[in-house]
Amino acid sequence: MNTAGTIDRPLTHDPKKQAPMKPSTTEPIGSETPDFTTTGAHDSRQNRTREMQLQPEALARAHMHERLREAERERQAVRLMSARRMQRRAERASMRARRALAMAVMQ
Repeated sequence: MNTAGTIDRPLTHDPKKQAPMKPSTTEPIGSETPDFTTTGAHDSRQNRTREMQLQPEALARAHMHERLREAERERQAVRLMSARRMQRRAERASMRARRALAMAVMQ
């Protein structure tokens, strides 16, 4: 699909590859603000853009790390519950064995 980019969804986020802005044909002449260049503005804009692009990745990494910790805690809880269940089962089997031994000795 070859559609031109929009302001919200440009074809590229690299300012060097974007088309230069053209003056509006619908505005009266002289109403636009004059162009001016600030030294270092391009570099700071690039750094800010890079930092802003890395923020969602860092947030996603933090969320993923938290989810992994939650999953590990859940697995530990499940293992603990199953270990306690097996311990109770072993204790009941031990009591049955003692009872059976006592019954055999008494006869």
